[in-house]
Amino acid sequence: MVAGPCSAESREQMESVCVALARMPQVSMVRCGVWKPRTRPGGFEGCGESALQWVADIRQQVKSVRNECGGERMLYCCEVARTEHVEQAVRYGMDAVWLGARTTANPFMVQELTEALRGTGLLVLVKNAPSPDVRLWMGAIERCHRVGVRDVVAVHRGFDLFRNEGLRNSPLWEVPIELRRQMPEIPILCDPSHIAGRREPIAALSQTALDLGFEGLMIETHPSPERALTDCEQQLTPAQLAEMLSGLVVRSTDSVVADEELRLMREQIDQIDGEVLRLLAARSKVAERIARVKREGNLAVFQPKRWDAVLHDRMEQGQEQGLSEEFVKGIFERIHAESVRVQEETIGQHDVKEEQKK
Repeated sequence: MVAGPCSAESREQMESVCVALARMPQVSMVRCGVWKPRTRPGGFEGCGESALQWVADIRQQVKSVRNECGGERMLYCCEVARTEHVEQAVRYGMDAVWLGARTTANPFMVQELTEALRGTGLLVLVKNAPSPDVRLWMGAIERCHRVGVRDVVAVHRGFDLFRNEGLRNSPLWEVPIELRRQMPEIPILCDPSHIAGRREPIAALSQTALDLGFEGLMIETHPSPERALTDCEQQLTPAQLAEMLSGLVVRSTDSVVADEELRLMREQIDQIDGEVLRLLAARSKVAERIARVKREGNLAVFQPKRWDAVLHDRMEQGQEQGLSEEFVKGIFERIHAESVRVQEETIGQHDVKEEQKK
């Protein structure tokens, strides 16, 4: 559990929030924004090195509070975006740093930062890039590994899409799930604060992340969110954080009681998936035959009116079966794209053969 303010704004603010978080045994690391260049200039952009000094001064006080509560040693992390940030983080005794979303999106910046991180012993948290490109995320982690940084944690903070369904960033849970599939050894935290953009959805997003097997959370916490200089709408007070954490359920990923029941249902899923694949293969064969007919009739592969009618029909059928329109639409758009590809390939192969005959 990582918690702390979006920005370190003053010594008093940092002392207040750090002492409060030290009393929560679930919280193992304090986050604080030290350098905060904003999307548009003119706003508060962080206190820089001064903030690192505040944290260094507060650590001893927080240590005694932590000891009274019987908790493990509290760690501290900040975002870095330039090599000098890494040097200062090391100088002031930070335990971890994170690479922000915009940094992850730029392999040049990641390469420079990872070179600066070489041999520091810092834990490195890597946030996903704003675009849902799992390769960029993986690439930043791999660059850490290449310079010998082995303590790496991925942080899912959502994706900046044109429509984010009422959230600041779309969660697109399938992307971190794919990262988990390709890099099973990398722990993943969820940053519901940046996904939500406001306080109300944070608890539900946090529970979803835990239900999906994420190893932890990174939540913005401020003693007075309404007066925060950055991201005031999405920060929780320490009291709100404590209440939220008490309501979260951490579920086991290795059930013994339900093993047999799950095994039977998973066998059913496997059988259904096999049937789905057989039907898709059969559909692809029909698409090949359709391609030959279209070629003989000099018809275009893509028929917009037909596709529009098919899509609406399948969405209606899906609704009758209790499936969401968005889900059915997404599936059939992929199926149609593959059908178009098969038809174009079939026609292309036929044309090549005809040309060879000549």
